[in-house]
Amino acid sequence: MKHMEGKSITDSQEQEFWFNTKTMQVEVGKQVLALYRVGPFHTRAEAEHALETLRSRSEQWSKEDQED
Repeated sequence: MKHMEGKSITDSQEQEFWFNTKTMQVEVGKQVLALYRVGPFHTRAEAEHALETLRSRSEQWSKEDQED
């Protein structure tokens, strides 16, 4: 188990990939405040496309709202 800023990180958390909206970089594990984090993703590739995924989901939700 690794320690980061006084917090323990388990092996399962280390395998989570997050997209940092402040640095626009993929990170392994929770390294920044939730405000700047999108995820978790199962793979680095999924995290790299986080903004595209969010945009697509947002468009889909807007479309569904208009249909209702």
